[in-house]
Parts: sequence; structure tokens; C-alpha cells
Amino acid sequence: MKRVLLLVLDSVGVGELPDAHLYGDKGSNTLGHIVEAVPGIKLPNLSRMGLGKILPLKALESQVIQGAYGKMAELSKGKDTTTGHWEIAGVLTEDPMPTFPEGFPSVFINAFEKRIKRKVLGNIVGSGTEIIVELGAEHLKTGYPIVYTSADSVFQIAAHEEVIPLAELYEFCKIAREMLTGPWAVGRVIARPFEGSPGSFKRTSNRHDYSLMPPQPTILDALKEKGYEVIGVGKISDIFAGRGLTESLPTSSNLDGFEKTKQAWSSLKNGLVFVNLVEFDSSFGHRNDPVGYANALEDVDRYLPELLDMLGEEDLLIITADHGNDPTTPSTDHNREYVPLLVYAQDIIAGTDLGIRRSFSDIAATISEIFELSYESRGESFLSRLYKES
Repeated sequence: MKRVLLLVLDSVGVGELPDAHLYGDKGSNTLGHIVEAVPGIKLPNLSRMGLGKILPLKALESQVIQGAYGKMAELSKGKDTTTGHWEIAGVLTEDPMPTFPEGFPSVFINAFEKRIKRKVLGNIVGSGTEIIVELGAEHLKTGYPIVYTSADSVFQIAAHEEVIPLAELYEFCKIAREMLTGPWAVGRVIARPFEGSPGSFKRTSNRHDYSLMPPQPTILDALKEKGYEVIGVGKISDIFAGRGLTESLPTSSNLDGFEKTKQAWSSLKNGLVFVNLVEFDSSFGHRNDPVGYANALEDVDRYLPELLDMLGEEDLLIITADHGNDPTTPSTDHNREYVPLLVYAQDIIAGTDLGIRRSFSDIAATISEIFELSYESRGESFLSRLYKES
């Protein structure tokens, strides 16, 4: 019996990549800047995993290192959730997914309005929370959905749950996903439902993402094809368009994500649990809230010993991220950063330095080796570095 728990701390980057300037992200360092901005942050368990070896900051120092550690560069073009997760799963994005810094072209918006049989509001670039403040009252009066995008490759539709029911909002998103192909093929179409009244609008937990289908098989497909269980927790199913999973457990928060992770792990016999904890990105990175981000990191740290206690003799835990989202910078968008690589198993060589990995897909290559698959990717397995030769 072999089991892997792969935990993605959404947007917890650890410093700018060499090409960050090409993305307007020079100087970004999500985790490092949070530690500097929030004195007193305590992450003792993550530090014992080796986090302070990746970022040598006093707040992350630990006398004992119990895991293996390193950081990974992104080979794909972009800094999006979809791009990052696909590369973790072995598929590189050679051409960046399209973005629309001036909004979507009128020819598309007109065609979309015709399909959904109503006008839309917005078609602007901005923060989702600010846009519902700006356009929410007009949305209540007209019933028109709010369309917006960001620096990421996304088409987002916001609607009040009492004005446009969830089923209808999701149908609008499915229509948009069907239409957004070719030069308009954004990485994700996102339903952004909200509730409340003017002055107190609040987004609900009923968000749903509609991603592009991965252009090639991922490590998830390879595992499923060989009869292994592949359980997605959080928005993993959305990111991979449902492909390669045997079960999906959506979540409403990071803490709910931990509970669903425990549920998935207790039922897993042989295979992979793939978890995304999205609140770092959605609630704190995009909101430029380093204090909230720090508190969420401390929540993860408190839960980590419980995760380690769940691991059996042949189990492996991998903790990483998909991009950065530095809440201390003026931008509210993702950053082009290295991501952490923290690995733990009961009989691992504690303190192993895995170095700077060339690609996120090293994780896919390692999983392929663990399960003795023939899956091919651009990644290089680090499995042999983790254990003493027998």
C-alpha cells in the first residue's frame, strides 16, 4: 500500500524567479515579506519541516529539521493557479494563457449577452470585492450579472444569490467556458456569488471554477488509469476540469480543507490525496492583507502535527505552492515566484537539502516513481534523495 498526501498552500511563494521582471513582479517574496511585516508570527512546525532553510529568516529558524526541503522554479509561461497546478501534475504551459487588461472584446461580450439573454455589467479589470461594492446596487436593480477579469487569465461572473440563483449563475459560466476558446481561451471561468445589501455585500463560499481541460494527460490520469485512488480536496476538481479524479471533496475554507483532508486520508487505501488550500490567495493575497495571511499560515502550522501523525510507514507528505501573491506589494495579483518544497516521511533522511528544482513537475516525476508508473514529464524525481540506500 502506497499513499501520497500532496498539499498546495495556494500562493505561498518564497521569492522572485529570475524572470519575475518580465511579469512586473521584481522584488516579490510572499512568505518573506509576510514574516517581515507581521512581527511575532510563529510557524514552528513548518520551520521544523525545513521552511527556514528555504528562507533563512530568524522567525523561521529551527534547531531540529525533520523533513527534506528545497524550492521549485516554474518552467511554464505564466503565474496562474491553473498553470501552476498543471505543472505540479506534469503538464507544462508553453504559451501563456491570454489576459485581457482592457476587458474582453465587445464582439465576445455581445455574443455572450445574446447567449444568456441579458446584458452584463462591468467588463472591467479589478478586485472582486471592490467591483461588487461599485456595481452591486446596479446589479440588484437590473438583474444583470457583473463580468470582470484581473491580471490573471480569468473570466469572472459575480451575481447576488437572490437575484441570479446559483444554478443559473453556473449555467452562465458553462456558456462562457464553451465560448472562450482560441485566442479567448482563458485559464478559468469563475462563478463569484455574493449576498447582502449595499454597503455590506459579502462573497459566499459557493464559488465554482471552470478550467480549461489539460492539453495532455497528467499524473492524475496516469494514477487513475492504473487503478489508484485520486481524491481531490478543495478546488482541485475545478482546476483539472474533473479529469483524473476518483473522488472530489469541495471545501468552504482552509479549516474545512483540513477536515476534508482528514476525511479523504482516512478513506484512502492506495493512491493520492491532492489538496488545495485557497484562502491564502483568495482572502488575503488578493486583498493585500498580510496579517490575515499570517494568521492563516499559523492555522496550517497548528494542524501540521495532526497531518504528520496520520502518516503510516509507506506514506509521503509533500507541501508546496502554485505561485506567489505578495500582500505587501501595491498589486493585488499573483506573482512570479519560486514555491517551497517540503517533504516528510517516517524514514526520510531528515534535513535533506533538495536544492533548487528546475520545474514544479519534479513532483509529478516523484509520484510516478513512487507508484512505478511510466508517466513521462519534464520533471526529475527527487525520491532517491529522500532515503538511505538499503
